[in-house]
Amino acid sequence: MSGTASILITGGNGGLGLALGEAFLKADEGNHVWLGVRSRREKAEALATAHAERCQVIPLDVTNSEQWTTAVETITKVSGRLDVLVNNAGHHEDALLATMTDAQWNDVLQSNLSGTFLGCRAVTRTMMGQRFGRIINISSLSALMSPAGQANYAAAKSGMVGLTQSFAKEVARAGITVNAVCPGYVETDALSAMTDDQKRAAIQRIPMRRLGRPEEVAAAVLFLASAQASYITGATLKIDGGIL
Repeated sequence: MSGTASILITGGNGGLGLALGEAFLKADEGNHVWLGVRSRREKAEALATAHAERCQVIPLDVTNSEQWTTAVETITKVSGRLDVLVNNAGHHEDALLATMTDAQWNDVLQSNLSGTFLGCRAVTRTMMGQRFGRIINISSLSALMSPAGQANYAAAKSGMVGLTQSFAKEVARAGITVNAVCPGYVETDALSAMTDDQKRAAIQRIPMRRLGRPEEVAAAVLFLASAQASYITGATLKIDGGIL
């Protein structure tokens, strides 16, 4: 990625999505950021208002293939191209496997894994036509160190890593890189359900003895989207303060 670029970030209203948007906007004044959101829009719209000429909110339910098609068509019509896709949308519904409902399993697989599949598929033709593209899938440390109570989330995020590695091989010759990042405990809304005691216990597991910051994850994503990372594809990067 160099010069003017068009970037689509899903989950654009969350803490990490906003940090990603801000990072790309700061990286180059020519960048145009699209924040994909399903329902909650307030924070994304505030960022778009602050950068009215270079940032827009676009409706996108990542589990809906038709909305993916519409989003890509809209972006390419306005920007002329789509250079970077960050598959950041997703959620978790934790439960022990023995008591996990069908809905808890299916919803988490849909929003995390199927949403990533649909996004990758939706941008393929455009990026192949450009002979350039950067796809960064936001997985999770749960993909590599699966905790109890997250069978659905760990399976979905592990699937994202496998998808990343396979897809990277398929599009490498077209100038498209596909990589995954696996954040650990990062200060976003995703940790809001944790009690203070749970947060302290989590920090004790982290050699750096602190939580990560959204902008630290964004910095890694920004690098993977850059021209300097053009020989990195199919990789999985842990961003977790050193948890082994």
